[in-house]
Amino acid sequence: MALATLTKKGQVTIPKAVRDSLILHTGDKLEFVVTGSREALFRPVTKKVDDVFGRLHKPERKTVSIEEMDTVIKQKMRAVFK
Repeated sequence: MALATLTKKGQVTIPKAVRDSLILHTGDKLEFVVTGSREALFRPVTKKVDDVFGRLHKPERKTVSIEEMDTVIKQKMRAVFK
């Protein structure tokens, strides 16, 4: 178990073992969630391009041109604002 101390300014240093485990770096953003049982959870919310590169790629998906995307967007916008 890793421990940290809250300073007078409300700051906490995240122990190195925790930073390493969560792959946290200087400047990363953290999201804090307070539960009903007065516990706090935190998770990193920033990702680097390298971390998410290729996640949306699906080889079986049909390639769509920008013109096709624009056409569908226009159709959807017209349907919404009718």
